[in-house]
Amino acid sequence: MEFNPIAFFLSALVTLVVGFIWYNPKVFGTIWMRENNLTQEELKTGNMLKIFGFTYIFSLMITVILMALTIHQTGAIGMVGGPPLLDTAKPSFAAFMADYGTAYRTFKHGALHGFMSGLFFAFPMIGINGLFERKSWKYIFIHAGYWIVTLTLMGGIICGFA
Repeated sequence: MEFNPIAFFLSALVTLVVGFIWYNPKVFGTIWMRENNLTQEELKTGNMLKIFGFTYIFSLMITVILMALTIHQTGAIGMVGGPPLLDTAKPSFAAFMADYGTAYRTFKHGALHGFMSGLFFAFPMIGINGLFERKSWKYIFIHAGYWIVTLTLMGGIICGFA
């Protein structure tokens, strides 16, 4: 199974690109600031290098997990002991990979799994945190929507091009 590092690093940039659009004051940024009791001036005081740098590092971590969720061949490779043991795998593994090595390796399939990850992982976690933090449903839906869109695009890129 081939790996495309460009797709890997590109998919991690999706969090920043979608966030730039999603949290723009002309989209959901104004509502998000109001729900968090933040002002433009307060937002300008943050260390942007630290914020964007850690966002990218965390996004790379998310990308690693999305690879396992969207690329089903990862499970088959794991069953033989991972990449170091591929050469010693039984002939049935080689036959399986010959038949199914590229099955479901499309943007559409990855986007589906990314969407499901957003809906069934990110949304419930954000919802739970929001409820305990006494945040509004607007707050919860803005963040959950962001992650659903972001994970959908990341999953599509990872599965279709990695």
